[in-house]
Amino acid sequence: MTSRPVIPVRTASGKPSAQALAQMDKRWRIRYLMLAPHRLGFFLAMVVLVASGLWWALVQLDRSTAWLGLHYAVSPTLVHSAVMAFGFIPLFFSGFLFTAGPKWLGVEPLPVQDLRVPLVSQAAGWLLWLAGAHLHAAVAWAGLALAGAGLVWMTVQFWGRIRRSQAQDQLHARAIGAACMVGCASLAGLWLSLVFGAHAAARAWIFTGLWGFVVVVYVTVAHRMIPFFTSSAMPMVQAWRPFWVLWLMLAAAGLQVLAAWLELAGVPSSASGAAWLLVHGTLQLVVGGVLVWLAWVWGLVQSLKNKLLAMLHIGFLWLGVAFLLGGLSQWLSVTLGIGVLALGALHALTMGCLASLMLAMVTRVSCGHSGRALVADRIAWSLFWCLQAAALLRIAAAVPGIAGLPWPWLLPLAAGLWAATMGAWGVRLGRWYGCLRADGRPG
Repeated sequence: MTSRPVIPVRTASGKPSAQALAQMDKRWRIRYLMLAPHRLGFFLAMVVLVASGLWWALVQLDRSTAWLGLHYAVSPTLVHSAVMAFGFIPLFFSGFLFTAGPKWLGVEPLPVQDLRVPLVSQAAGWLLWLAGAHLHAAVAWAGLALAGAGLVWMTVQFWGRIRRSQAQDQLHARAIGAACMVGCASLAGLWLSLVFGAHAAARAWIFTGLWGFVVVVYVTVAHRMIPFFTSSAMPMVQAWRPFWVLWLMLAAAGLQVLAAWLELAGVPSSASGAAWLLVHGTLQLVVGGVLVWLAWVWGLVQSLKNKLLAMLHIGFLWLGVAFLLGGLSQWLSVTLGIGVLALGALHALTMGCLASLMLAMVTRVSCGHSGRALVADRIAWSLFWCLQAAALLRIAAAVPGIAGLPWPWLLPLAAGLWAATMGAWGVRLGRWYGCLRADGRPG
């Protein structure tokens, strides 16, 4: 018979050991959120994620049935777009940047107490933003200002880590730091646009933040981490990440920012608009093709043997699909006069790529830093495929004629499935962040 490992009950000082404490206290406590940067950032991100998902599902239900009779002080589409781009994602970034970032840079991590105010400000600001959508526009503006101030504070703190670094390779960290500055500028531009009633400019600022901030951080982290994770789990796959791949992805994100501002300037509807749409569409098709090829080279097929790794690779594959759909949409717009895939391409990016990578990466970090095995268990794997179904439903709902009769329920169904999936995921992991590590180690 194999004997059970002996857990030391007390340390040399007479206090209970970490392992003993973890076994004694299994309750959720708010003070445990302050044990590590990722705990606080991820927990607050889950709060905003679950709240925004439930809110959007209710909006879609009301639009379809008029059962709730909701009043809107701010356009719900604008509210949804902003919170999806700037709400929970930067809070997830904070958990990663202040946990892995110091290791990249070879500097001391920031004390969790220093992150409390900027992170709580962002979460509280976005909850006010959602409430202000129904109460009063001024409440929404106040929430947006509070969230923006928190993001600026967080960005300053991350740049403080960069300035202290003596590491030779700072490219990835500096690219992320620059992207965070774009995010701060985008939130400020969004706030000013709303205050002055420039809703078209507000939309351009949201797209600037989505591509110039969120996507840049995602592709920068993907370039550094996906090949590393793959080669660590599967030694037969070589870690291949040339810098031209990173520059290509950054340039592709910049192209989409440029497209948002050219649209605001009215270029697509001008005399030279068709030429621009063809050029833009062709570039997106080329980028999409390269990214699909890159997903294959990085070990997409091999990763299917490891569920947690497969989630990362499938999420990255969606990025290539999003560009392909976007390019096809531009070509169809010019040749047939119909833009049938633009919203589909957008949701292939947000729900397919960004959300899939978010679920995969956050699950991985949360497992590792809670003393659990680095595996996607049955629950995580099932939630991942529920997310894929929600993304496909949303893309289908974006095609004209599909979401009408006889399938008017596609959009509410996609929103409901998103809310249920993110709710289940958020509640599950949210409990981990307020409990001690299962293995009794600190952090």
